Amino acid sequence: MPVDIKRVLVCDAVDNACVKLLQDHGIQVDYKLKLSQDELIKEVKNYDALIVRSDTKITAEILDAGAGRVKAVGRAGAGVDNINIEAATRNNVLVLNTPGGNSISACELTCFLIGALARPICQAATSMKEGRWDRKLYSGSELYGKTLAILGLGRIGREVGVRMNAFGMRVIGFDPITTAEEAKAAGIEKMELEQIWPLADYITVHTPLIPATRNLISTATLAKCRKGVRVVNVARGGIIDEAALVTALESGQCGGAAVDVYPEEPPKSDTTRKLINHPKVVATPHLGASTSEAQVRVAVEVAEQFIALTGKSTVYTQYAGVVNRDVLKNVF
Repeated sequence: MPVDIKRVLVCDAVDNACVKLLQDHGIQVDYKLKLSQDELIKEVKNYDALIVRSDTKITAEILDAGAGRVKAVGRAGAGVDNINIEAATRNNVLVLNTPGGNSISACELTCFLIGALARPICQAATSMKEGRWDRKLYSGSELYGKTLAILGLGRIGREVGVRMNAFGMRVIGFDPITTAEEAKAAGIEKMELEQIWPLADYITVHTPLIPATRNLISTATLAKCRKGVRVVNVARGGIIDEAALVTALESGQCGGAAVDVYPEEPPKSDTTRKLINHPKVVATPHLGASTSEAQVRVAVEVAEQFIALTGKSTVYTQYAGVVNRDVLKNVF
């Protein structure tokens, strides 16, 4: 049985291609940004579906308020940690994301940050703007011959592997789902975590934030690594224990870090601020999906999946981004 989606509320800024595609398929779209939780609780009962990015939190209270009317919540992005999946499932609300939409953008940022850890171009550029010529101070190291460990071999992790192989790096990785054959196709040697820690010169994480991955990079795991290991996180804040990372940077156990995501955004905690301001850290404000191409792609993917759910299109028939697939059994 198709999902009846006639009215959609866009809660966060998405590319207009999303709105146009929905409207072209007879779906009414309202654009209301920066609504408070109380305002959204009042509005939600007027809509069949919601679209969010990172700013709006879809809480249990909001989903309960829309019970019986809201049928789907779509996130224009990869993660869904700002949506209460349990409450959505309880209310028979489909939650979907756009798993492939920002893969290339996040992958490319990861590669640039790995390069920025090898060659301190950010610090050198700042010193030049300040009128200094610190040529000897900013000597770096080659990526060629170094070992990169990729934790999480989904779309983004495998794309990173393909590109960093071109630099002559040895690429190793871990993922509980991706097969050794799939990893090998991307030029990655699949290993177990305990094999990886002592081999890595660079570690980059590409996993969702779930109980099993929270503080995956910790005091204990960093201690198993080579002295001077460098760490990159363009995935989710919380996968790396920030306090442990600061301590490792100060001791020299960690030789540098590049961080794009934080447990709280914008960052406010003293620990996060200390990490951001550390001289061996390159910090960016959650830019993983911040390319014009990715923004169009994720916006369109949400719209395509909503249209597919209605069952009224022969062109758009896939909704691969649904994360609580048990609800599909109740809906279809």
